[in-house]
Amino acid sequence: MSERGLLIVFSGPSGVGKGTVRKAIFESKGHDFEYSVSMTTRQKRPGEVDGVDYYFRTREEFEAMIEAGEMLEYAEYVGNYYGTPLNYVNKTLDSGKDVFLEIEVQGAGQVKEKAPDGVFIFLTPPDLNELRERIVGRGTDSPEVIDERMRVAQDEIEMMALYDYAVVNDEVPLAVKRVKDIIASEHFRVERVIGKYRKMLTDFNNQEKI
Repeated sequence: MSERGLLIVFSGPSGVGKGTVRKAIFESKGHDFEYSVSMTTRQKRPGEVDGVDYYFRTREEFEAMIEAGEMLEYAEYVGNYYGTPLNYVNKTLDSGKDVFLEIEVQGAGQVKEKAPDGVFIFLTPPDLNELRERIVGRGTDSPEVIDERMRVAQDEIEMMALYDYAVVNDEVPLAVKRVKDIIASEHFRVERVIGKYRKMLTDFNNQEKI
């Protein structure tokens, strides 16, 4: 039976470039984990594809899944729900594959309670002025929504203490390397592998007695 995979939780404030870094990670060589597509009730942006960027659902459909206990985590952000379907995550982890979640900070707090052994990585901007420029540069939000996103972003940065690692997104290739290095090193943490070696010792000693 394969070892259970790592749950990798990747968050950061709106506009920091989570999606860009995540896509670059999955386009790079040398990774061996699955991306868990989040679910949202917000409208699709130009170029987004259902089931690739997000699962796009109505508010009623999303709330029905919450009631049925089918979400690992969920949060309401700027008037829309975001969350992670539970069934896919558990099946993938049990198969031995690492699962990469790109989720909102509110949702990460829920995952921390349910899966404290996950790897929690927070993507940060170089500074708040650059963060605002990135949000404005999208050209998708009104000035009022931009102001709200900046206010929420400051609250989210305060919540960095929930995470294990902070990675600055100054340049996407550097951010990608930092995230991949963190994940690689986590596979060698003693607390994650000691069970395997204890079993090895037990099996060896049982063989000696035969």
